[in-house]
Amino acid sequence: MSSPSSVKSIVLTKTGDFDAISQIDLPFPSQAKDEILVKVHYGGINFIDNYFRTGIYPIKQFPSPVGQEGSGVIVALPSDPSVISDPEYIKRAFAVGGKVAFTASGTFQEYVSFSWTQLFTIPDNVSLRTAAAVHTQGLTALTFVEEAYNVKAGDTVLIHTVAGGLGLLFAQLAKLRGATVIGTTSTPEKAEIAKAHGADHVILYRSEDTAQRVLEITKGEGVHGIFDGVGKDTYEIDFKVIRRKGTIVFVGNASGVVPPIAPLKLVEKNIKIARPTVRNYLYTPEEARRYTSELYELVANQKLSVRVHDVYPFTAAGVQQAEKDLTGGKTVGKLLVKIADE
Repeated sequence: MSSPSSVKSIVLTKTGDFDAISQIDLPFPSQAKDEILVKVHYGGINFIDNYFRTGIYPIKQFPSPVGQEGSGVIVALPSDPSVISDPEYIKRAFAVGGKVAFTASGTFQEYVSFSWTQLFTIPDNVSLRTAAAVHTQGLTALTFVEEAYNVKAGDTVLIHTVAGGLGLLFAQLAKLRGATVIGTTSTPEKAEIAKAHGADHVILYRSEDTAQRVLEITKGEGVHGIFDGVGKDTYEIDFKVIRRKGTIVFVGNASGVVPPIAPLKLVEKNIKIARPTVRNYLYTPEEARRYTSELYELVANQKLSVRVHDVYPFTAAGVQQAEKDLTGGKTVGKLLVKIADE
């Protein structure tokens, strides 16, 4: 292909408020021998974008490209013979013009070039829009309900902010595994959406006492597992409602980082705490392909519904507004940035 000399990219110029987000031109990405060059169509907004912007997660240098996931179309394949002959590479069936989804840093850019191990083919009946909406959050939910806490039939689990993009996926996957799902959210409208996606009970945390309601629903026993993406504002509730030998999974820090917890705190009920990252569950190419294949099979077979809250323009103002909406608690489902037409 005839490549442009530069690409438009959304970047952070500093850490701080939303005005740290800018759009600049960067050199067209140089494709290494083991990389796949992709024209990006959609990028997904995640809370981790906010963690980088505010300095919770460190940034080595500026400008720092924004975005941790996306979807697009392959423009060029690797040239390294050892990659082309790799059995795992062959299994992924990459082809020029083929649709792919990826989790990597710096995806809010017109073209990107990433190691083939970070990309996965998308089934024909799954759109680029849906793939960008489900890829990172879907893999997070899928790995966490199996490995962080293995949700089983007969379990009762609590999912904080159940009407968010990740929460809706957690609810559906837990329900598919045979669990009773309790969720928390802010409004009756969000509660109805959560119930339509698998939640059995939804607590309106602004007007109800979450701990009291969970204990009422579970007849005083508490829940087997908790998936908490809120963090600082909810972790004390988790200890009140987890049952003996239960597991608390801290998924994120939407309200701030959970403070240090003394090990003796676990003795009260012999509980377990996990603070995993999805990348360590997808560490090997084989692990990544296995979970990604399972995720897209669920989506393609309509066993997992993906709700998109809104699609924002590929501008600094568009990404700023998306992050404002996400952190402001106004969203139900996934937020996307449209970088190119399908």
